[in-house]
Amino acid sequence: MPTSPVDESALRALYAEHAPALHAYAMRLCGGDRGRAEDVVQETLLRAWQHPEALDPSRGPARAWLFTVARHLAVDAHRARSSRPHEVGPAPLDHLAVDDDVDRALDTWLVAEALGTLTEAHRAVVLETFYRGCSVAQAAARLGVPEGTVKSRAYYALRALRVALNERGVGS
Repeated sequence: MPTSPVDESALRALYAEHAPALHAYAMRLCGGDRGRAEDVVQETLLRAWQHPEALDPSRGPARAWLFTVARHLAVDAHRARSSRPHEVGPAPLDHLAVDDDVDRALDTWLVAEALGTLTEAHRAVVLETFYRGCSVAQAAARLGVPEGTVKSRAYYALRALRVALNERGVGS
């Protein structure tokens, strides 16, 4: 820190005299970005407060020093932004599909929960015909019931399953 920073009244006078021109200059340096321009002006005046020797009239006009500092700050800020990857918000990520099997796991969980609401006879027919891939004749033989019973149970089981899934927010 400097040994004798600029006093408050001198800093206010410096601001009143140079800030409008300094801000206009910073706006051009920052491509019209008001926020960045204000940051440059603020940092420039902070540097003036930290380095009162630069404002000594024997060293030349203060405005030239202020404009040089502002230019260096704007260039440094531009270089810093250019060296980093372009920043984006989370919006593009909302549209990216991720193949992480979470959706499949959730679907499996919902279907298993819905299957749990079926009667044991209906659940057995669904498991034989849809999950194990058995034909009606094979399912009838495995379950020990007539083929017509397998068809009937499959029909009513699918209706009950559709209702159970709709209750869970799945389906049409």
